[in-house]
Amino acid sequence: MKSITTTIGLILILLGILTFVYQGFTYTKQEKVAQLGDLNVTTSKQETVHFPPLLGGLSLAVGIVLVVVGRRK
Repeated sequence: MKSITTTIGLILILLGILTFVYQGFTYTKQEKVAQLGDLNVTTSKQETVHFPPLLGGLSLAVGIVLVVVGRRK
């Protein structure tokens, strides 16, 4: 049980750090605008996903607590 708690805590710490370093990511989405016979008209649209800093902070804090609890047992 000790190693599972510590492992989950370390993963949450890593995710919390990554959330602070990479505050989001952008991807390109292709959308179909119209179709005229065999001709397809598409457009590229950039979408951005933001990670809230609160999510990173909570992940980091819970991860630290889990590591401390896992090491004490």
